[in-house]
Order: sequence, then structure tokens, then C-alpha cells
Amino acid sequence: MVEQPDCDVLIVGGGPVGLALALALRGSGLSAGLVEARTAQSVQADPRPIALSHGSRLILERLGAWEQLEPATPIRRIHVSQRGGFGRVELDCTQAGLPALGYVVDYGRLAASLTAVFDRDVSCRRFSASVTGIENAELATTAVLETPSGRVRASARLLAVADGGMLQLAPARARAYRQAAVTARVTTGLPQQGIAYERFTPAGPLALLPFEEGYALVWTTTPEEARNLCELPEEVFLERLQQVFGQRVGAFRGAIGRASYPLALRVAERSARPRAVALGNAAQTLHPVAGQGLNLGLRDAWELAATIRNAERGEIGTPRQLQAYHARRRIDRGGGIWFTDTLVRLFSNDIAPLRFARGLGLAALGAVPPARDFVLRRMTFGTRG
Repeated sequence: MVEQPDCDVLIVGGGPVGLALALALRGSGLSAGLVEARTAQSVQADPRPIALSHGSRLILERLGAWEQLEPATPIRRIHVSQRGGFGRVELDCTQAGLPALGYVVDYGRLAASLTAVFDRDVSCRRFSASVTGIENAELATTAVLETPSGRVRASARLLAVADGGMLQLAPARARAYRQAAVTARVTTGLPQQGIAYERFTPAGPLALLPFEEGYALVWTTTPEEARNLCELPEEVFLERLQQVFGQRVGAFRGAIGRASYPLALRVAERSARPRAVALGNAAQTLHPVAGQGLNLGLRDAWELAATIRNAERGEIGTPRQLQAYHARRRIDRGGGIWFTDTLVRLFSNDIAPLRFARGLGLAALGAVPPARDFVLRRMTFGTRG
């Protein structure tokens, strides 16, 4: 039995969610450690586009990281449509009374902004290591760490896993969507005006997010087509994109940084291990439609920090403290999972009756302000908004 843990909270994962949790615990008087095998430079080299909600901006402001991100590209309007069917809806930030519905940055820059704040906080020890095992005891959990200088052990009252799902604490239910996302940065003949486009096609959603002087593209299609799109000559790729998206942003003129990755839904059960909890993508990996994944993870980190700070030190990591966290996250987490999964399943097909029903739904959403405002608030702040 470990009588005295090395720290109160040990965080596994040095990406944005793990860093956000570490920063949210500052000033609490608690000791924390962070474990990450990758170098900060490799984490910050990730160019994937990330859509941050206004609610996530508020969290980042409280953590002192938002000013490091500015200027971030604002999303002032969202245009939603379906290819080959009627019905569309436009959501505007003025309808929500917000300066923007969201902001687009790349993953690496977000990680860099949080790291810059983290590096000024010497109270959280950082381990350059990977976790190779977990040893459970009554008063603490011990992580077995493989470091460049050898194997060490670090114990904590609570192990918070935010590593994207590499270290699996508990069984998970998964659904393969048989889709892949192609990402790229594209330029067009018309200047971007802060409008994000979500266009549903039979193969999956295609999103154009305003980013700097152009757009960040997230194009969902079949795995085979995704590989083909990444291998096409640039001019042929742009022609294919034009055919699917249309002319709303003018002619597509350039595309750089094409890459693809498979898509699946993965939802971890409540941790079967004592004194351990998963958050962010380690708890739920979502489809990129509607851009909910990282925003949900940042809310995980914020709420977990709140339940830790509200607990007596001796209660950290106990079933009572973890139950309080799961209770706070149950509706928001379940709602985010259901929302994204439902969108994928309803819109990624070309069934005529469903296409007609989707059109009616999109038209009704734009015509009924209470329904529109409900969706806006949930996308911006989650179900606790």
C-alpha cells in the first residue's frame, strides 16, 4: 500500500485537454504531475484545423491561454445544406448575442498556447515518459513510467488520462463509420467572410471553416476515396472539390497539406480501475461533424478540475469524487455523443425519404427561432449552457 502519494493528481497526456486540466488546478494548493512521451515540438507541429466554440474561448481565457492564440479566425455564421436536396439553415452570431460562434486555429498552435502558460507554472512537474503499466492500491494509483533514463514509478491519489485513448482504462464501445476525413487548407476566388459551411453529401459531411485568408477543409468520404483524393494532382483534386461543394465561395484555387485519417465512434465506459478517470478523446472519440470533440474535452477538463478543487484532499480519487464528476458530465457528454452520431447516421446516405425529411428539418430549424437558439446554445456551451 502506498501511504503517501507522490502527487495529488497525475495527468497522462500533454495535449490541449491534459494541459487544460493542469492549468485549471493552479492555485488550488494541490500537487500535480503531467506525463507525455512526445516532445512539445512534435505536439505543436500538428496542423489539423480545430474549431473552438465560444464556450471553449471562455475556458481558455480563464486559463490565461487565449491571448496566446489571438488572432484566431472567427466563425460569424454557419451555413448548413445538403447536396442533392432542398432545405438549408444559417446560424448567425448576432442571433446568439455573441461576437462569434467559434474560432478556427490549428491543433499545434492551440497546444503551443497552453504549453506557454504551463511552462510559466513550476508547480506542476512534467515527466518525459510513456506509461507502461498501472498498479492499483487503496490510497493511490501508481503509474509505471518508461523514461529516457530508465523505469520509474509515480503515485497519485487520482490518475487522469487525457492521452487520446492510447492508455485504455476500461472497455469501450466502438462503431466504425467506414469513413475517412481528408483535411487540407484551401484558397478560393472569393475572400472568406467568416462563414463556415457544413454540406452534407451521401458519402459524409464536407466542412469549410474560415481560416486565416482561406479555408480549412474537412471532407468526409469513404476510406478508398479519401486515399484517392490525397493522391490526385492538385488541379484534379480542386475540380473534384468544386463538383461536390459548388460555387458558394467561388473557384477553388489551391490546396496544401492534404492528409486523411479514419473515423470511428469510441466511447469508454466509466473507468473500471479505482482512482482513475478518462477525459477528452480518451473518454469519447467523436466524428468531426459539427466540431464537438475537442470542445467536449475542454469542458471535461474544466469540470474535473472543479470537482477536484471542491473535494477534501483525502477525497481526491475516491468513488465519491469521481461520481460527482461523472454526474456533472453525464448529460453534456451523452448529448454530444448522441448529437454527432445522429448527424452522421441521418445525413450520410442518399435515401430519398430521409433526404426529404432532412430538408424539412433544416428548413424548420431556420424558421423556428426557439429551436435555432436551442441548437446554437448547445453547440456553443454544451448541455450545461
